Parts: sequence; structure tokens; C-alpha cells
Amino acid sequence: MLFGLRVKAVIVLALFFALVSVCGSLAHAQTGDSSDGDDAVKLFERGQDAHARGDLAGAIKLYEEAIKLQPEFPEAEYQRGRALVALVRLPEAEKAFRRAIELREDWALPFAALGALLVRAGRASEAEPLLRRALELDAKNNVALVALAYLRLNAGANAEAVELAQRATAERSAPASAWAVRGLAEYANGNKQAAATSFDRALELDPHDVNALMGRAQLRADRGDYAHAIEDLKEALRLNPADSYLTLRLARVYLLSDNRDEARRVFASIDTLATTGMPAKLANEIEALRLELRRDDNHSAEPSAEEVAALEQQSMREPNNPKILAQLGSYYRTLDANRSLEYYRRASAIEPRNAGYATGYAAALVQARRFDEAVAILRRILNVEPENYAAHANLAISLYELKRFPESIEEYRWLLKSKPNLAVAHFFIATALDHMGQFQDALTEYQTFLAQADAQSNSLEIEKVNLRLPSLRQQIRNGQGVKKKRTN
Repeated sequence: MLFGLRVKAVIVLALFFALVSVCGSLAHAQTGDSSDGDDAVKLFERGQDAHARGDLAGAIKLYEEAIKLQPEFPEAEYQRGRALVALVRLPEAEKAFRRAIELREDWALPFAALGALLVRAGRASEAEPLLRRALELDAKNNVALVALAYLRLNAGANAEAVELAQRATAERSAPASAWAVRGLAEYANGNKQAAATSFDRALELDPHDVNALMGRAQLRADRGDYAHAIEDLKEALRLNPADSYLTLRLARVYLLSDNRDEARRVFASIDTLATTGMPAKLANEIEALRLELRRDDNHSAEPSAEEVAALEQQSMREPNNPKILAQLGSYYRTLDANRSLEYYRRASAIEPRNAGYATGYAAALVQARRFDEAVAILRRILNVEPENYAAHANLAISLYELKRFPESIEEYRWLLKSKPNLAVAHFFIATALDHMGQFQDALTEYQTFLAQADAQSNSLEIEKVNLRLPSLRQQIRNGQGVKKKRTN
């Protein structure tokens, strides 16, 4: 329920970019027979040694010296690009990978590396054809499989994402990142059990895989294990402390666990960040959570059209978050009963034991004038929560509209015990008694209503009563109406 990683969900994640090590030597480039070619190969090999030691700057220098001696050296360009990625010099890395592709169009590695780099940069439309070309050249290229699985997952193509991720994990040497994306795809495709296995496998291989930690946190939050979900998200944030997306997720799980103070504290670390320039999805999620926290502080606050739009976008990204769905259900209850019903139905399906969501659904049924259905649901709610005021109020209305007046009166009297100054309850009791022909009792209730009613908020009911009273009094004088049975 935290992120909504359910069927058709779109997971907005920063791709954990880790290019696999190149198997075998890359020094078999066609360097010609010149001494410059031999020297270029030697420089390249020294560059690989430095690269393996973690001396990235030294490796880049040696690769560049090799390229100066042998300008058409795709292997050196590719390895230089990998080192530049590790140093987060991404525009330079992109140029290096493109040059490697230009020099050797039948080689999968630079296509995969460039595609993964563009995924990281959010340039999905450019990345996809490169990744698919890499897989045409090498169907088992793990980098391409993982990156393309992320792309298809974010596009909502969950089944294809699962298939790609399964291919990525087919080899015993499959990295943690492949198992993490497999778990995310399986979750999005509705297979939580398989997702749990994949996340566990990813974390066995790499306890610091951020995507696997986030995915496991999602599963834990789904089953209400908020404490362990928080642990996973805190660990992910420790690894990526500046990640606003992770911070947002942690704030959400605190909110779901009803720890609003901690949710506000965590949210405050991103609350002051300008959303301008952020990815649109992230900015919308931040605005949606800001609205949730504000409504927690002021339950009467009516959201603006912009805030509702942000919540709707958030619900599409997090269809498994019942709190957002219920907020939208509440907003649309009097505006569009059918939309309200759908939002509340989805929230109740996620948390079937949440009486608040069920009551909201019943209230939307009342608004849609589907009173019989509402009564059945409200009776079940009250069997579990007999003091649920909203359920009693909606049941009173439903029974009244169904002309089941004695039952309706019973509910309105329950409401008056809870709120003695609820003047409108006397109005409905009076009209119900009036319909039943119990005129004297109806008159008493009408008079009580008039004594308590607010001239502004009850103006319509006051007008109706004043129109009815003269004829009612005449009927009583004429001895009309149902008489109470005398008791000995």
C-alpha cells in the first residue's frame, strides 16, 4: 500500500547503473601492424589494469593516449566510457559509447552501455532501440536485459518486463540488479510471492541494492509490517542520502503507520526543495504527500483543483495506496458518486478490514441512491464497530429513503444520543412519524427541531416545517392519525 506497486503500477525509480565486467580481454582490436598499433594496445592494457585497481582517472588517461595513437580503437572508447560513467562524467561517457558504436556496429556492449546510460538520464525513447539492438547482437547481454526491463516496467508493460528480467536472471552469475528488477516486475504483475523470492535473492548477492531494499519495503508495508519497511527504507537512504524519492517513500510509510510527527519530520527535508526542475512524477508525488499531511492537520481543508489533480496522478502511480484512493473517494462523493464508489471500492479491496474505507464506500452508495446496497454494508460495519457514527448516519438516511421509517427513527435517535444538539435529526424523526400517521409525536419533534435549528444552515427544513404545521395541527384537532395503544 505504500508505493502502489500492484498490477498496472508504474514504478518511478532511478536506475541502479552498474555495467557488468567485460569477459575476456578486449585487446583483440584491429590495430593494424604498425608500431603505433602495438603501442596503443599496450597503453590500452595498462589502462585496463588501472581500471581494475580502481584508478579511474589513470585508466582514462591511458585509454585516451591509446586512442591518440590509434584513433579507430572501439574497445578503448568503450572502456573509457565505462570509467567516465563511474566518475559520473556522463556527457563524456555518452560520446565515448557513441564513438565505439560508430567504429564497430556489430558489438553489443557499447549499445547496451549507451542504452543504460540514457535510461539513467531519463531518455527512454532514445534508449530503447539501442537496448533492443544490443539484444539482437547478444541475446544474453545482462546490462541490456536489465535496463530494458526497467524501461518496459515504467511503461506499464509488466508482462514483458517479467520476461526480460527472467532472461536476465537465467545465468548463475546474474547480478543483484537483475534480481531486483525481476522482483519489481513480478510485483507489478501481481505475483508478490515470486517478488519476495527475487528481492531476497538480490539482497543475498548485494545487501546494499537500493531497488531490492525498496521493493522489500513495499512488500512489508503491504502486510502492515511498517517497522521493517522503515528499516529497509532507512538503509536505502543511508546508501543514497540525497535521494528525494527515497525520502518521500520513508515519509509515506511513517504516515501509513500513523506516525504523523515522524512523517512530517522526514518530509520536511524535501519540503523546502523547489519542485521546479524535478522530474514531473516526483514533483507531483511531493505535492500529493504535502496535501495529505496538510489535510491531516486540517480535516476541513478542501483541496484545490491542482491538488486533486496531483492526487489523481499519484493514484495512478500508486494504485495500491488506499489512503490516496480514500481521499479521492471523499472528494468526489458529492461531485461524482460513481467515481467516488470506484475509489472507495479499490481502497476497501486493499484493506478490507478498514471500516473507514467501507463506510466511505457505503456513503458513496447513498449519494448514488443505491440505498439497499448501502444498508447491507452498513449493517455489517456496525456489527464490527457498533459505535461508528458515520455508519449510523448513513444507515439512518438509507432507511429513511427506503421508507423503512421505524428503523430509520431508531438510527436517528442513536445519533441524538451521541450528538444531542443535532437539530436535523429531529426533523427527520418528525417527518418519519408524520409519514407513519403519528401526528402528535411528529408535532412534538417538529417543535423541538424549530427550537434547536440554525436559521442559516437549516433554512430549507425550517421552511418545510412552517408550511406543514398549520395542516398538521388541523389534522390533530380533527382526531386524525394513528392513535397510540393504551396500556393498562
